[in-house]
Amino acid sequence: MIEQAFVQILLMLGTSVATVILFQKLHIPSSLGYLMVGVLFGAHTPGPVIDVQQIREVAEFGIVFLLFTIGLSFSLPQIHALRGQVLSLGTGQVVLTTALIGTGCWLLGLPPATSFVIGAVFAQSSTTIISKQLAEQGEENSRHGRLGVAMSVFQDVTAVPLIVVIPVLGVLDGDAGVLFESLGWAMAKAIVAFLLVFILGRWLLRPLFHGVAARRSTELFTLTVLFVSLLAAWTTSQLGLSMAFGAFLVGMMLGETEFRHQVESTIRPFRDVLIGLFFVSIGMLFDPAAIPQNWQWASLGAVAMLVSKTLLVTLIVRWSGLDGLTAWRTGFLLAVGGEFGFALLAIALDVNAIANEYSQIVFTSVLFSMIAAPFLIRYNHVLAGLLVRRSIRRQNDPETFPVSSEATQHLHDHAIICGYGRIGQSVGHFLEEEKIPYVAVDLDSTRIKEAHVAGEPVYYGDSSERDILEALGVDSAKLLVISYDDVLLAKKILHHVRTLRPDLPVMVRTRDEAHVDELRQAGATEVVPEVLEAGLMIASHALLLLNVPFNRVVRRMQQQRAGRYRLLRELYRGEDVSLDTPDALTADGLRSILIVAGSNGVGKKLSEFVFDDVTISSLVRQGNREENPLDVVIAEGDVVVLFGAPGNLDSAERLLLG
Repeated sequence: MIEQAFVQILLMLGTSVATVILFQKLHIPSSLGYLMVGVLFGAHTPGPVIDVQQIREVAEFGIVFLLFTIGLSFSLPQIHALRGQVLSLGTGQVVLTTALIGTGCWLLGLPPATSFVIGAVFAQSSTTIISKQLAEQGEENSRHGRLGVAMSVFQDVTAVPLIVVIPVLGVLDGDAGVLFESLGWAMAKAIVAFLLVFILGRWLLRPLFHGVAARRSTELFTLTVLFVSLLAAWTTSQLGLSMAFGAFLVGMMLGETEFRHQVESTIRPFRDVLIGLFFVSIGMLFDPAAIPQNWQWASLGAVAMLVSKTLLVTLIVRWSGLDGLTAWRTGFLLAVGGEFGFALLAIALDVNAIANEYSQIVFTSVLFSMIAAPFLIRYNHVLAGLLVRRSIRRQNDPETFPVSSEATQHLHDHAIICGYGRIGQSVGHFLEEEKIPYVAVDLDSTRIKEAHVAGEPVYYGDSSERDILEALGVDSAKLLVISYDDVLLAKKILHHVRTLRPDLPVMVRTRDEAHVDELRQAGATEVVPEVLEAGLMIASHALLLLNVPFNRVVRRMQQQRAGRYRLLRELYRGEDVSLDTPDALTADGLRSILIVAGSNGVGKKLSEFVFDDVTISSLVRQGNREENPLDVVIAEGDVVVLFGAPGNLDSAERLLLG
């Protein structure tokens, strides 16, 4: 029996490793891979079956450690600091989505407890999918990107009360009086648990960890972290509450201490493994055979989730004072369902707050929304542009300072700055110092009002619209600067500019070199990669601190810019996930080629080879770089370092090795 269980565990772990590797290569969240493993080993599919109850008993600690790390990230001082926009927006989105979806399900005839669970599950969004897709698009630092990620992360905090409430719903049985009494007791116990952990945490946790840290034992520190987190989980469990709630509370207390980062790094391996196991256990509950029967309801549920969350988030963000375009773009980001919704669904199933037939529909609905998520996030600007009418984007409200030809008709030989964020304002201030006239356009009404009070020529408008560019005086401008990192918007602006003024110099900011060629082909005169310029500045300061003469440093920097940052672009790509995008896979990089016995290059000089668009960086012999690699006769054991695109490097390597 023990041997059979051991074989099953090995089979499950091996399948999980292979599946996660495959999903990561396909840029699919690992959580979906674990769900698929659970489906494969569940009772609803042919093949080996693993006892879900045994898995769930261990996997429940994954949620305990997950809430513990969330508590570390959201200590009381941090939550207090976020009490403004993110706190109100995140809480409002979860509460309103739960209420709207729950009320709709109740009106359709579903039990109140089931309706509440469905609303709570649909209210969650996937931080993993949102942040990963935004990073691939280069929008993680955009205004809608930062707001969307912040709201999705804060949803994890708002899910804590749901973990307390959902177990109580199992005692409803149609008696509202029993429900309210149970909820009252649960809230009272939650307050007692909070005060208990708060008081003990303030008086005991810091001295305890100071004493443990003084021992300088990693083993002891790990044991202490596990003991404290599990003790808090056991305490709330004895009070009739969720174990995860206690772990969250003690995490909040530790988040206020100087040991926060060390505690987080210690608990992370346990959390990641057990969270994966938890999603495997959820996947075991899913019945693929139910999809043909429920796909209509599941599709309707997915549509209801996507539409309602998009509209609610848009209204909330718009109400907070942001412009309509940003509000819609944020709405599309948060429309997707989330992995934490699966956790709430599993909790509800454990306490019979939702029937299995409904849980299958809800599970499939969330899954459908996660499949649609990359498309919604990818084309969030296009979709938002279709929904935001031009008349709204260019309001006639004088307080928004809309772009008008009257306001800019006096300008001539001026610069146009598209986007007045950190970079745009810096450019504007330098232009002002040089007495060069400029005009800027942005969609942040608050920023525009503040700039106007300071006397700066900033107006409200979408710079990707042709008539806005005309109103900014593109016909008489001397330079146009695109200061925000949004490739799709930049290409749209370049298209309009090249139609209106083919000769106008256009400077575009981008994050790194991945989109440089693409933007140049679209019409950019100069593309400034932000990361490479930062590296250039750090390198220049490092040389100055090493007493390299100032004139030589300046000459080095000029050479790098003239050579399109060759030294900074000559990188060994490795397995850096941040570079693992379709654009990065075709970007130039370095490759080291070891010359082995029998290679075509042995006995020849590098100058005898003709490589297509490949630069010879160096030749290394016995650990030393040769000064003139082109004139050196290649020998066995030499390493030739080449720089170029992957395809060209492949051809050069075949030519050298034969």
